[in-house]
Amino acid sequence: MRSRRFEALTSLLLLFGGTALCFAQSVNPALYSDMRWREIGPMRAGRTRALAGVPSQPATFYMGAVNGGVWKTTDSGATWHSLWDSQPTGSIGAIAVSLSNPNIIYVGSGEGLARPDLSVGDGVYKSTDAGKTWTHLGLRDGQQIGQLAIDPHNPDKVFVAVTGHPYGPNKERGLYRSTDGGKTFKNVLYIDEFTGASEVQIDPNHPDVVYAGMWERQEGAWENGSWSGTHGGFFKSTDGGDHWTKLTGGGLPDDIIQVNVTIFPADSNRMYIEAATQKGIGIYRSEDGGKTWVHTPQDDTRPEVRVGGGGELPVIMVDPHDPNTVYVTSVVTWKSTDGGRTWTGLRGSPGGDDYQNIFINPNNTNIIALSSDQGVIITQNGGHTWSQWYNQPTAQMYHVTADNAFPYRVCGGQQDSGSACVSSRSNDGRITFHDWHPAGIEEYGYAAPDPLDPDIVYGGKVTRYDRRTGQIQDVEPSALRQYRVLRTQPLMFSPVDPHKLYFATNTLWLTSDGGKNWKQVSPDLSREAGYPIPTSLVH
Repeated sequence: MRSRRFEALTSLLLLFGGTALCFAQSVNPALYSDMRWREIGPMRAGRTRALAGVPSQPATFYMGAVNGGVWKTTDSGATWHSLWDSQPTGSIGAIAVSLSNPNIIYVGSGEGLARPDLSVGDGVYKSTDAGKTWTHLGLRDGQQIGQLAIDPHNPDKVFVAVTGHPYGPNKERGLYRSTDGGKTFKNVLYIDEFTGASEVQIDPNHPDVVYAGMWERQEGAWENGSWSGTHGGFFKSTDGGDHWTKLTGGGLPDDIIQVNVTIFPADSNRMYIEAATQKGIGIYRSEDGGKTWVHTPQDDTRPEVRVGGGGELPVIMVDPHDPNTVYVTSVVTWKSTDGGRTWTGLRGSPGGDDYQNIFINPNNTNIIALSSDQGVIITQNGGHTWSQWYNQPTAQMYHVTADNAFPYRVCGGQQDSGSACVSSRSNDGRITFHDWHPAGIEEYGYAAPDPLDPDIVYGGKVTRYDRRTGQIQDVEPSALRQYRVLRTQPLMFSPVDPHKLYFATNTLWLTSDGGKNWKQVSPDLSREAGYPIPTSLVH
C-alpha cells in the first residue's frame, strides 16, 4: 500500500507541475506564436518608492514603481506614460534629475528596501534626453539601489547608494561615486559584504559635503526572516567623498541602524534625520551642520510619526523655504511647523497607507508629490486637492487565475490594495475602471475561481466570495492556526476534478464541498529547520 507521504507528494506534483508539463508536451508553439500581450488592468497603482520632480518645470514629475518601471507626467499627474518598456528590469528604487540640466536623469534599479517580497534590479541607468532613451551604466551586481544624489552644479558627478543583495552577502555594495557621468564608478565608502548604502545627500550649498547612511540588513530565504545590525550608521565627507567620518556623539544615538537625511537649502547648518536604532525610530535636528543634535520631543498624540510605512524607515523632508516646516512619510504623511515638536496629518487614510517618498518644488512649496503603496499623487495647492492614482497601471499582482466566465475574468491579490477580478474585455470598448472589482481576497493571496460557478471565488487563507451577493465568508480549515502559514499560500482547484480545492500550508489540505469540511491529506512537508542566521548579523 502506498504511504500517505507518497500520495501527498504525488498530489502536489499533479497539482503544480502536471498541467504545465502536459501543456508543454502537447501544444504546438506555432499555435500561439502570433499572440501578443495586451494590458487588461486593473488601472490602479502599486507600491512606488522612486520619485523626482523638475523644479523648473512644475508640471513634470518622474516616478519609479518597485515592480513597474519608470513613468513620466507633464501635466501634474493627470496622465502618465511609460519610459521603460524596452528595459530589462522593472524594479526601480531611486530617480534623480539634474538641477543644472533637467534633461539628465539617473535611475537606480532594485527597490532599495528590505522586504520579504521584492524584486531586484541590474544597476544604474542614465538618460540625457529627459527619458526618451536610456543607457545602462553599470553596478549590475548591486541588485538594490536605495538613493541617488547629483551634484547641483555638475551633472557628471553622481553618488549611488548600493544596498546590495537582499538575501545574501556580496561585494558590490556601499556608496559609489562617478565623476564622468557614469562611465566609471568608484566605491568610496565600504564596510563589509553584509552592509550596504541606503542613503546619500549632497549639501546644496557646499557640494563637497556629502552625507551617507550605511545599512546592515539581510532578508532570509523564508517569509519574515530578516536581520539587521549596527555595523552601518551615519557618515559625513567634507572632500567630495574621498574620506569619511562616522558621526557619533553630540546627541546622536550610538546604535544607528539606518538613517534618512534632509538639509535645509537656504542654510546647510539646519538638518534633520530620521534614524532607526535598536530602541526604535526617532527624529533628530541639528543647527550646526551635524556637530550637535537634539532629539525632537515625542508628540504623544502622534506616535505614528515614528512608525515606518510597511516596515520601512520614514523619509523626512524639510520645506525648502521654512526650516521649521518638516514632512515625514509614514503610514500617514505628517507635517510639523515647529521643527518637529508637534505634528498634523497632511495625507492619510482613506487615501492609501504606507507613504514612501516626497518631493517639494523649491520654487513653489505648494507643489508637493507623494509616492506610496498606491502610486504617486500630486498637489498644486499645498495639499487641499490631489491628483489620482487610478491612472497608473503599476499594480503588483501576486498570482493570477482565469475563471470560466464569458468574457473570462482574471483574478488575483494585489500588494497593499486587496484584490481584483478584471474582465478580459469590456462591453463598452476599452477596459476601464468599471471592468474590475474586488473579489474578497487578502492582498497577498491566490485566487481560485470555482470552475463550476465563476461567480464564486476562493482566495487567501481561505475566503469564499459570492459575486451575486457581495458576501465574503471565512472557510479556512478550522485548525489552521496550529500550522505554519505565510501570507501567500497556494490555493488551486484540481485540473482533474473541479470539485476538489487544494490549499497548501506546511501540510496539504483538501475540500470537496466548498470549504465546509477540510481533510489534511499529507504529513508535514516542510524542512525541519531553516537556514542559519549569519553570525555577523547577530547583535
